[in-house]
Amino acid sequence: MANKPYAIEWLEFSYKNLLTGKHLYEVNHFTDIIVVDLQQAIEKMLKAVLANENRKITKTHNLDELASLISDKIEFDENEIELLEKTTDFYREDRYPNPNYSLPSQEETKDILDFSEMLFEKVCDILDIKKEELI
Repeated sequence: MANKPYAIEWLEFSYKNLLTGKHLYEVNHFTDIIVVDLQQAIEKMLKAVLANENRKITKTHNLDELASLISDKIEFDENEIELLEKTTDFYREDRYPNPNYSLPSQEETKDILDFSEMLFEKVCDILDIKKEELI
């Protein structure tokens, strides 16, 4: 049985991260900060799908891992899987500095933003949730 209220809670948080990432991109803010918000948005979108199904919400920030848990609901192509992996890596690198740290390029950031927006629409459609129900 679907748990739409729980899914909506996850999507509300996701939407805030998505809008923040989009705004920061539009004002040409630091790409590493933008990508952290977008990673969080995607993570919460994927967890919204799990929440809707009353499935266990795995405590992970690994987007590829989360995507595999909902592969019965959303199929990701090779390109999208690569974006999920790259976004996870940027998130981890920002949180845990290391000698190989690099800033996401503007182009990479835009690709992640575009993917995030597309995925948000897809998740809303799958869960039959309208943006007006959020926030």
